[in-house]
Amino acid sequence: MRRLSLQFVTAICAVLPALSVATAVVRAEDSPQAQTAGPPATDPRADADAAPAMFAHSESDRWWISGQANFISQWHPAFRSPYQGVNSLTPEAQDATSRVLTLFTGLQLTGTTELLCDVQETGGHGIGEALGLAGATNLDVVRNPLLSKSPYVARLMWHRVIPLSREKAASTRTPFSLSSALPVRRLEIRFGKFSIVDFFDANTYGSDTNFQFMNWTVDNNGTYDYAADTRGFTFAAMVEYHDRRWAVRFAEALMPKIANGIHLDADASRAHAENIEFELHGTVVRQREGIVRFLSFVNHANMGSYSEAVENFFARITPSPEITAHPVETTVKYGFAANFEQPLNDWVGIFGRWGWNEGQHESFAYTEVDQTAQIGVGGNGRRWSRKFDRAGLVFVSNGISRDHQEYLALGGSGFLLGDGRLNYGRESSVETYYTLHAWRGIYPSFGLQHLNNPGYNRDRGPVVVPTLRLHLEF
Repeated sequence: MRRLSLQFVTAICAVLPALSVATAVVRAEDSPQAQTAGPPATDPRADADAAPAMFAHSESDRWWISGQANFISQWHPAFRSPYQGVNSLTPEAQDATSRVLTLFTGLQLTGTTELLCDVQETGGHGIGEALGLAGATNLDVVRNPLLSKSPYVARLMWHRVIPLSREKAASTRTPFSLSSALPVRRLEIRFGKFSIVDFFDANTYGSDTNFQFMNWTVDNNGTYDYAADTRGFTFAAMVEYHDRRWAVRFAEALMPKIANGIHLDADASRAHAENIEFELHGTVVRQREGIVRFLSFVNHANMGSYSEAVENFFARITPSPEITAHPVETTVKYGFAANFEQPLNDWVGIFGRWGWNEGQHESFAYTEVDQTAQIGVGGNGRRWSRKFDRAGLVFVSNGISRDHQEYLALGGSGFLLGDGRLNYGRESSVETYYTLHAWRGIYPSFGLQHLNNPGYNRDRGPVVVPTLRLHLEF
């Protein structure tokens, strides 16, 4: 990929000195009494029941090395389909198996600075190659089967923690943060290559395709068209502020050159994305702390307009609505989302998401959803003395804007959807799973998904998708 643009690098270089000055001022104002008052902060990364791995990971070593392997096998029987288009989910019975292999490494340069890198290898297929569904059933599937199967660097980031208080709270070491304790009040800065949803739109009960749900619009908010290449990664700069009961994070990221493209646009003056999220912690139910997150994003990229594509079709400029048939220009797509989780006791909790984006410009980086709502329940097996088992049940309903509907109904195609025509209905799905901790780092699981109106089309479906998954933690 070409070098980052001068504007992008200059902006980051300007931010870092300002943060250092702010840190010095705040630390000078802290008093010993203020630093030790109150209970320890709750950090979402601190989990006393973190999943066991085959090999123990040190809590004090400056080095980090671990690995994962995730194998997902899915099948669906034949379903009703009076017609289909170029991007339809194939109605004949089919099965497919995917794999994702990841090697995580990290090095603590100092007590507050670390370098993190992981390498991935992906292979196999998803049912329908992830086409024909807004809520595709396997989040591990790379949407372009023609990509190279060679290992690639998925994440390569510099991470700096700037303490703003002397009081610390316990934190579980992970491949994304190697500290076993973090200041209650702090700034965190990240720069490099990573996935935006490594840190945004997280949810304890529904964000992990290794142990939990597998549908794209369950593990992530379907309306969040977050900046990413085909594999889900981007180059970005991110700043987080954490306090005792709240946090805020902001990231500036590069967008792909084309919808679902593998190449990112290095000219940040032409294409970029802003992401901001506020996270609030509070006690509402039975003295159990819940979390609410409010998210907004603004994407700037060479995105087409659904209404203009339809107008060009009626004007006979194009033989069918074509979202990519437009001059090269920077347009704007924005959206809002909310995300909550509320534990009810020490083994079960409820969660949900809501999202909306403007739906006038093409879905560009994640999936074709303009409105979404989900509600679910998730938990572990502590109740039956299996605390490392996981289980969950969720319902999600997705929709698209009127312009998006008309575009698909007239025969247009996005990078995921296109049945040739459309009898519109909201695409809804129910998913459930049970993940068993068999031994050390071995986790087999069974899942089931039921999808109505695949691709928002009442004329097709429903689709039932049983799933077998094997996850290994090293």
